[in-house]
Amino acid sequence: MTDYPTAYAQWQAQRLAALKAPDGWLNIIARDTLAEGTVSVGSAPDNDIVLSAGPAHVGRITQGADGGVTYTPADGGAPMALDLSQYRPPRFTAGNLLLEVTTLNGAHALRVRDTTSSAPGRLPPLDYFPLDPSWRIHAEWVALEAPKGLVIDTSRSIRTEVEATRKAVFTRDGVTYELLATHGTPQSLQFVIRDLTARDSTYPACRFLFGEEVTDHSIVLDFNKAINPPCAFTDFAVCPLPPPENVLPIRIEAGEKRLRGS
Repeated sequence: MTDYPTAYAQWQAQRLAALKAPDGWLNIIARDTLAEGTVSVGSAPDNDIVLSAGPAHVGRITQGADGGVTYTPADGGAPMALDLSQYRPPRFTAGNLLLEVTTLNGAHALRVRDTTSSAPGRLPPLDYFPLDPSWRIHAEWVALEAPKGLVIDTSRSIRTEVEATRKAVFTRDGVTYELLATHGTPQSLQFVIRDLTARDSTYPACRFLFGEEVTDHSIVLDFNKAINPPCAFTDFAVCPLPPPENVLPIRIEAGEKRLRGS
C-alpha cells in the first residue's frame, strides 16, 4: 500500500499534469456568450467571433430558439447537434483548437483552447504548504433536514442558484465546523471554501476541495489537496465563490498557495 507522502506527491504531479493538459486551464484563448442565431468562428477578421489562433474559418455555431446548439464545420462536414444535457460540456476540435459549449444559468458560451499554446510551459511552479496529515480529516456526512437553496456569486458576478442536501461536519482543536457541498458530483463532491490564509497566502477568492471516500455517513476532507480555482489561472473561467457557511474563521495552512507573482 502506498504511504501517504508518496501518494500525495503523486497527486501533486497529477494536478500539475491536468493543468497543463490540452483540456486544462492554461491554454484557453476565448470565452464568448452565445445567443439565439448563428455566428461564425475563426481567426480571420471576417468572423463574428475572431480568435487569436487556429484556422481562419472554424465553422458556424447556431443556437435555436429552444436553446439547442449545433456546430457546422467550415470544411463542409455534417452539422453536429451538441448534447448539452451532460455534466461535462460537449467538445469538438478544429485544427489545433479544442472547443466546447458550456452552460451557466441556462445561458451557453463557447470556450476555446489552443492545444499548441506555450502558456502551459510558462506556468511557475505551484507552491504548497508543508504536508500536514492532521488536515486529512474524516468528517461526518450529514443529510440536511430539507434541501437548502443557495444563491452563489461567481468570479464574473454571475449569480447562480444551487441546492445543498448535505454538510460535512468536523472538529479541529476542539471547535466544530460545517461545510456545504455546493457543486461536483455524488462521487466527487466539491466544496468551495475560504479561510484566513486568503489574506496573505492563498488565492483571495476561494479554494476548491473535493470530498473523498464518501459513504452514507462519512466523508474525507483532505485540505492538503485544497486547490486554486480555474479563475486563478485564466480570465476566461467562471468560478463559484464560497457561500457564507464555507468561509471559515481559522487558518488552514494546508494545500495549494496562491500563484507566484500574483
